[in-house]
Amino acid sequence: MKKIVLTGGGTAGHVTPNIALMPALKQAGYEISYIGSYDGIERKLIEELGIPYYGISSGKLRRYFDLKNFSDPFKVLKGYFEAKKLLKKLKPDVIFSKGGFVAVPVVLAAKSRKIPAIIHESDMTPGLANKLCIPSAYKICHNFPETAEHLPSEKAVLSGSPIRQELFKGSKEAGLKRCGFDASHPVLLVIGGSLGAAAVNEAVRQALPELLKTYQIIHICGKGKIDPTYRQTPGYIQFDYVKDELRDLLAAADVVISRAGSNAICELLALHKPNILIPLPAKASRGDQLLNAASFKKQGFSYLLEEENVTTESLCQAVHDVYKHRQTYIEAMEKQTSKDAIDIIVGLCNEAIAQMKQR
Repeated sequence: MKKIVLTGGGTAGHVTPNIALMPALKQAGYEISYIGSYDGIERKLIEELGIPYYGISSGKLRRYFDLKNFSDPFKVLKGYFEAKKLLKKLKPDVIFSKGGFVAVPVVLAAKSRKIPAIIHESDMTPGLANKLCIPSAYKICHNFPETAEHLPSEKAVLSGSPIRQELFKGSKEAGLKRCGFDASHPVLLVIGGSLGAAAVNEAVRQALPELLKTYQIIHICGKGKIDPTYRQTPGYIQFDYVKDELRDLLAAADVVISRAGSNAICELLALHKPNILIPLPAKASRGDQLLNAASFKKQGFSYLLEEENVTTESLCQAVHDVYKHRQTYIEAMEKQTSKDAIDIIVGLCNEAIAQMKQR
């Protein structure tokens, strides 16, 4: 049996693509192990699946001043030696990294053990963690055509993002029933991310009087972000977090409002869901969501509404416009050259192992 170590963590976005890969990897004959941080979000998500999980020390390398910048490099160094020891024990044939700072010591340790590592860059431009991993990588998979400009040409592979197959099995009827809705009015789904998005939540709630004239609204607002004021509002339902039922809620949605995290928007693309993207502003990030959203707008997949321009009027106008022209968005997404990221990545893993055996 072939052995693979998956790594990545820090946010759900660095874990869910790994989870999406697992069924295909098992079918291809791989024994799977996972290396993540001691207590990151990835630990709970992976252990729930019964996959052997190993924690290592993890630090964040920041571009800005922070007192932790003096201690975190030592955490990364400790993580490197822990990863090196684990790889000696696990003896994987290949590594697949979805990114996040916990992946850096794993990919560097893999190079020292002469184990090929395939990494995946979700965003338009590589983040710092993946920049550190690129020299040690066998191949670098990416989502956006523009990303290739920032990668070594001999390593870059336009793969798209692994999508959880269960998302394609959603039931519109089940989604409507779950919310107490019916088919008489279109459905607007608002997704603020796993932690919620305060600015998006506030804008949607302020616009409810206008939006509810036309739409039924499902609002996934983040843990602890439910507003009790609106609990009894007809046609409006709030969830702090959803898991298995997300596929049914997506199936029920006619239009989606979302942040522009790469995994979220790739799922919307794969499902052909007309959407409005409100990316995290540059002042709160490195600007990757702005670039992601701009690319999707350019390709005709999304309506872009920047957070600083969000008002009740602009939000309602965006929703009405996307719903009115929803078929245009759907057709643009359907024309997108379909790439089966899961097959591509599993194929690269097999290729890397075969090449190592020839050496």
